[in-house]
Amino acid sequence: MGLKEIAIGGIYVSPLLLYALLGFIGALIVRTLLHKIVGQHTPWFEAWFDAALFVIITATVAFVFSPIAGIV
Repeated sequence: MGLKEIAIGGIYVSPLLLYALLGFIGALIVRTLLHKIVGQHTPWFEAWFDAALFVIITATVAFVFSPIAGIV
């Protein structure tokens, strides 16, 4: 499993917290790009879209970085 605690300054931090932070930053970037490309007047429900985008990007980051965290 790739979800092993990471020691930062003597404090154990869950890698899922770091994955969520990267997912949040990625979701902000993708959302900004979509608003510039598609426009502000789109018929989506923004709160649901933002939540789903955050979950999808966080899951992708966790999937990609899990093998790397297991090696370190």
